[in-house]
Amino acid sequence: MIITVASFKGGVGKTTTALHLAAFFAERDKTILVDSDLNRSASRWGNRGSARFEIYDEKSVGEAREFTHMIIDTAARPADEDLVRLTETSDLLVIPSATSAFAVEAVVQTIGILSELPQDSYKILLTIVPPPPSKEGEKVQKALKEAGLSVFKHRIRRYSVYGKAEAEGCIVKEEKSDRYAGIAWGDYVEVGKEILA
Repeated sequence: MIITVASFKGGVGKTTTALHLAAFFAERDKTILVDSDLNRSASRWGNRGSARFEIYDEKSVGEAREFTHMIIDTAARPADEDLVRLTETSDLLVIPSATSAFAVEAVVQTIGILSELPQDSYKILLTIVPPPPSKEGEKVQKALKEAGLSVFKHRIRRYSVYGKAEAEGCIVKEEKSDRYAGIAWGDYVEVGKEILA
């Protein structure tokens, strides 16, 4: 399975999503992550820690052998034609979006192009969602669905453990000092299960 993670706005958890999805799939089958973002955030993360999957850039991915799943972390803000190409070459395009007005507007700007794509070719993943009792995530999710867009049922809640894990080069479930580590990891597990369903 090839899963491409692309976003229309920076700071919405694109690389975090790519890394955690790679970790989820690596627990099931051999998985690689392709770091196509010029910032090379995923590669730097891998250099700080001990990933259970191999990380390649787009130039060295040809060296990868015998993998079942490929997760691709793309450069930010793809052009419309790039979005179509990414969808055509992937089994699923995952589009992270925060629930802020700016992030949602960035997704809404692409409604035209997304509405032309097959519904099963992409899904919007709401990230950095304020945890309960806030209802913000539910409201944004409902609005995107009413706009005819494909949205994940599960959302990624905002927890400070992500910053700690990033600093250590680990996924959130390996961050033992934070009581929300398991809950945060559980959010990505649910998203991964939704992909496999």
